[in-house]
Amino acid sequence: MSAIYRVRQFVSALLAHVSPEDLRQADELLPPPAQELFRRMSAADQQHALHVMRALRRDGSTEPDLLAAALLHDVAKSAAQIRPWHRAIVVLSKRFAPRFLEWLTAGEPRGWRRPFVVHARHAAMGAKWAAQAGCSALAVSLIRRHQEPLHRAPSGEEERLLATLQRADGAH
Repeated sequence: MSAIYRVRQFVSALLAHVSPEDLRQADELLPPPAQELFRRMSAADQQHALHVMRALRRDGSTEPDLLAAALLHDVAKSAAQIRPWHRAIVVLSKRFAPRFLEWLTAGEPRGWRRPFVVHARHAAMGAKWAAQAGCSALAVSLIRRHQEPLHRAPSGEEERLLATLQRADGAH
């Protein structure tokens, strides 16, 4: 992704706002305990999730489990205050210093490294939370796998939905 894209993403995160209508749209797709999870997310993460969900809808996706996964795929980032500058460090480290990023995200999520460890583990953590909040097995699996690289053409419906989620997530 280009540096311009990342700068725009950073500014968007700083100015993020979620309206009551946005929350109503999320509520329509999530069971009540999962609605509470969505509300725990930062405004920037809520806005991102809504963009992903809307992109899926624009592309014709109507699968409720896919749309729910779009709304909650980053929910566990709320376990730490992951600021835009934390995300910038992750993105830059992934590109230029992957061994540093491995060190940064290893161990227990404590102290100053907590946001980095949570960021690295958010898919598994979010899947666990979504399951506890009553989301379907398919939505939970999509959340758990949303950062899992697919090195081949999707096989089966779940992988097709996963690839669809990943494309929408990567575009927003």
